[in-house]
Amino acid sequence: MERLNTKLYLQNCYIVKENERLRKNLQVLNQENQALLSELKQKLAKSSATSSRNPNIPDLNTPPATMSPSGSKRSSQQKFSYTVLFYESQMDG
Repeated sequence: MERLNTKLYLQNCYIVKENERLRKNLQVLNQENQALLSELKQKLAKSSATSSRNPNIPDLNTPPATMSPSGSKRSSQQKFSYTVLFYESQMDG
């Protein structure tokens, strides 16, 4: 019984150590994601300012429709907007 307790204790110590290592990695990845999100927001803001002068560049901040007037599926531009919005909501939550 004592041998089993020792074995379980050692396994628990290993799990705790691994958990701490993973938590540190998570913090680093979260910081990198925050930096990338900030960079993306800056680029989108710049793009938004530029698009007011250049009507050929679509505004990514406008909510996309689920179907275009021709009835086709969403464009890749609209999918990108949804991805950005989803990513931002995940980071806020």
